[in-house]
Amino acid sequence: MHQLPYWRLSGYYFFYFAFIGAFSPYFGLYLQSLSFSAWDIGLLMSQMQLMRLFGPYLWGALADRLARRVPIIRLAGLISLVGFSAFFLVRSFEAFLLAMALLAFFWSAALPLVETVTFDHLREEPARYSRIRLWGSVGFIVAVMGTGALLDYLPLPNLLWVIVGTLFGILLYALSVPEAPVHEHLDEHPPVGEILCQSRVKALFASCFAMSAAHGALYIFYSIYLADHGYSKSLVGGLWSLGVVAEIAVFFYMPRLMHHFGLRNILLASFAAAVLRFLMIAWGVESLTVIVLAQLLHGLTFGAYHAASIMAVNHWFPGRTQARGQALYSSLSFGAGGLLGGLLSGWMWDGVGAAWTYTLSAAFALLGLMLVVAWVHDAD
Repeated sequence: MHQLPYWRLSGYYFFYFAFIGAFSPYFGLYLQSLSFSAWDIGLLMSQMQLMRLFGPYLWGALADRLARRVPIIRLAGLISLVGFSAFFLVRSFEAFLLAMALLAFFWSAALPLVETVTFDHLREEPARYSRIRLWGSVGFIVAVMGTGALLDYLPLPNLLWVIVGTLFGILLYALSVPEAPVHEHLDEHPPVGEILCQSRVKALFASCFAMSAAHGALYIFYSIYLADHGYSKSLVGGLWSLGVVAEIAVFFYMPRLMHHFGLRNILLASFAAAVLRFLMIAWGVESLTVIVLAQLLHGLTFGAYHAASIMAVNHWFPGRTQARGQALYSSLSFGAGGLLGGLLSGWMWDGVGAAWTYTLSAAFALLGLMLVVAWVHDAD
């Protein structure tokens, strides 16, 4: 009987999202300390989304053709670590842009493949995915709180060493994760183009694009936004962590929530919560209570949304199309949507202000809600 490599998969998720916890909230502050403009910061940080636009699908297609994912995951971990090390040496905008693009291209390759490997290990129990994925949220909390506390006492350049540590952890666990066993139905696969022609698939990917665009300003400028309104780095880290605690709670109870409410209702609740959350951030930043409540909504706007979306993709893309299905989800949402949201927020931040930038985020979430209402009728 196949034994689930629970802790090896969980450890990979822990360090993968620990990287995000150290990088996403604080690297923008590091770039700001180097006197880059808001547009420069938006452009640099958006490389993570730009490479996710096409990188995951290229790697996913290669993995589907070779029927092997783990060697690519390991290669991605190694080159991501080497690529990030360039930040210790470079100082010009052009060099930063090149280094960020190299890091992002290989870093973006891994997660969709790991998701596919995880679901293959969980073939008989896909609802247990959230119990493994929640360790990624734990890693995020450890990194975001620890890094915030550290940077209250040490200079910002020490951030680079923290991020290197998370990338080293990713590589170690990538070397330990086993390939999933081959299942008999793996050869049964309709053309990807045929799956993409389904209205529910097109609507889901479009709504995921909108949700990621809505989060663009959050992931790039939220820490800067809070710091500009007098929040300490420790408090900023605590607020990020609070959102992820809510996310962990949702992941833990997701099998039960899925059973009682179904994928479509969970998606509807997630998009409605996102509209409310970004309006609260836009116009309630002076109130810690409002910001705390907005962060708690992260359990819905990311945790429930992501778990429901990824399970729908896993169900709709069978057999050898699974890696490409997960790659398309990553590319179209975190890639294309995140890129648009990041670039628009960088352009709007200095021009019309933070409040209207986050109001645009709410408008993107509303668009996603309308798409799910209109077209995603049979998600379960």
